[in-house]
Amino acid sequence: MRKIKWGVIGAGGIADRRTLPGMMLSENCELVAVMEVFEDAAKKLAEKYNAKYYYTTAEELLANEEVEAVYIASPVKFHKEQVIAAAKAGKHVLCEKPIAVQLADSNAALAACKENGVLAAAGFMMRYHSLHQKMKEIIASGKLGQIVSCRAQLNCWFPDIEGNWRQQRVHTGGGALMDMGIHCIDLLEYILDSKATRVVGMCETKTFQYDIEDSANVLLQLENGAVCYVDNNYNVPDDAVACRLEIMGTKGSLIAENTISQVEGGSLCCRFIDQGAYNAQQDRVETEVVEYLPQEGNMYAKELDSFSRSILDNTPVVVPMEDAIHVQKVIEMAYQSSDESKILKVEA
Repeated sequence: MRKIKWGVIGAGGIADRRTLPGMMLSENCELVAVMEVFEDAAKKLAEKYNAKYYYTTAEELLANEEVEAVYIASPVKFHKEQVIAAAKAGKHVLCEKPIAVQLADSNAALAACKENGVLAAAGFMMRYHSLHQKMKEIIASGKLGQIVSCRAQLNCWFPDIEGNWRQQRVHTGGGALMDMGIHCIDLLEYILDSKATRVVGMCETKTFQYDIEDSANVLLQLENGAVCYVDNNYNVPDDAVACRLEIMGTKGSLIAENTISQVEGGSLCCRFIDQGAYNAQQDRVETEVVEYLPQEGNMYAKELDSFSRSILDNTPVVVPMEDAIHVQKVIEMAYQSSDESKILKVEA
């Protein structure tokens, strides 16, 4: 099988922790070049992952004719210019979320990809988690009945760190919601196959001193009528939460724990009720629980394999950049809702 030759822009951080190890497991990806701003770091990453070339600028990497596709994991403020430059160089683009700091810039990046005929994907690797795909399968089967209420939670501890770019709005476009909630909202829309139509946000900086929110609570109403609660915090210890993904329907529930993560782990508990019955005393009867554990796999490898197959076979991208731009729009409206204390309608 021919492999797509990849370059990585911003090869430290999440790329080094997760994506590059995933690429090493990929069936149809070959890493040929890495870029980091410091030469020593770039050289070490090239040696670590056996890349032929290393660079200190994106321009140098994009000039390499061997590179067919790029994964962009640099600070968000650089995404727009790097996506546009990659598109003009004829490289297919997988970009981490958000696509750019501002929604208008994300749209400009996507437009450049379309104008130059390159494929463009977003880094929503959690869609490839086997348990999230199982939840989507169950919902599509109708086994859960009418979907009524949902929750997606991703929290961590992220205290003030001097000079950290992720804690500066000018570099990121937002805090806990933009960084982590973007995954939660995308997962809910993906699993339920329904887009947000209304949004309410309450976003604050309660605990730390940086200029992004450390606490975000959002209510969404989807096209199918379901109401979804999304909570994201930078001020809750990692080990204090189960990062739950819950879906409640008229015929049962799906409750996943620790699946909203960078690792394909956690568990899924399903309760299916053939026929609900009115019970004035609200007695709780223990029902059978069907439990699923994740299949062996790596979400990042699956993400890279999927995008590479789209390039090789000229087939539609499974996680198109448009989806990330849509979720960014929902998040920006949540920020507006929080500022104005209003319920806002999400325009198509």
